[in-house]
Amino acid sequence: YSSKDLHGIEFIDSYVFNQAEDIRFNSTVGKYVGYTELGLKNAETWNKGSVLARELGELERYCKPHAAIAYSNVLDKTGEQG
Repeated sequence: YSSKDLHGIEFIDSYVFNQAEDIRFNSTVGKYVGYTELGLKNAETWNKGSVLARELGELERYCKPHAAIAYSNVLDKTGEQG
């Protein structure tokens, strides 16, 4: 995110095997995207089921509250010397 109002916040969940990204969920895209043969198969399956619904909820459930805490604890205090 790039502003205090968290408007541009984005949740990304990547799955990597042997240093290669197989599949990624990006909240801006709103679905899983596969990058390997296995990733493509999993993305197709996960985008149809409850896995996608769970991931869509993570932005609101986890990211926004924790980002707000981090912003207030860290970013608001940068630049001040005391």
